[in-house]
Amino acid sequence: MNSKPKPAFASDEIVLSIDTLFKAFGDNKVLNGFSLHLKKGENLVLMGRSGSGKSVLIKCLVGLIKPDSGTIEISGNNIADLEQKEMDELRTTIGFLFQGSALYDSMTVRENLEFPLRRHTKKLSQNEIEELVFDTLESVGLKHTVDLMPAELSGGMQRRIALARALILKPKIIIYDEPTTGLDPITSKEIIELMNNIQEQYQTSSLIITHDVDCARVVSNRIILLLDGVNYAEGTFEELSSSKDEKIKAFFK
Repeated sequence: MNSKPKPAFASDEIVLSIDTLFKAFGDNKVLNGFSLHLKKGENLVLMGRSGSGKSVLIKCLVGLIKPDSGTIEISGNNIADLEQKEMDELRTTIGFLFQGSALYDSMTVRENLEFPLRRHTKKLSQNEIEELVFDTLESVGLKHTVDLMPAELSGGMQRRIALARALILKPKIIIYDEPTTGLDPITSKEIIELMNNIQEQYQTSSLIITHDVDCARVVSNRIILLLDGVNYAEGTFEELSSSKDEKIKAFFK
């Protein structure tokens, strides 16, 4: 896979800010003062071992779990200050690619993509919905699958459709949860290339949770290492992978 480093990222506008986040379950301190800042248009990769708190962090981000302390700001909104309706509206500005794709099995590809449009955009005509569905499918190279069921698609195609569904509301931020997990090397490479294309085409700001070193190398503008509940280190792939710190080196073996 191409390991050419991505160009340096210039934007200073922060679209997602997490400051000194703490979350414990009993005596288990999962997040212990974790912080990160996602810049506009950036692909920020978060790497951490299994059980390090990545899933807990995502649930805190979307308001499913309340942190013990610390702040989360999305597009300038402190989510702790939002009413339920305001939080629901904010969630529409965030696209999610779930680890298992999470397509609705009983719906066609078309219906899977129409679902968020019909739920969150009441003013669109049927023609406008159709156009958005086909345009978004074209951006992931699967326009021809519009009337297929998820069971008729390969795992890689399902991941692409799930990504199309995440994109269809034109979110400001995309959160990728282990985007290459369970995929063969060729399909993983295709998904990784698609993630880079989406960053370029849509100017998305993306938080990418992964343990896939190849994925991190190719898609990242920056990488953060979540270790012992904190932001243990951050930098470019080249900076971190050449570190002499044994704890950092362990992520890149």
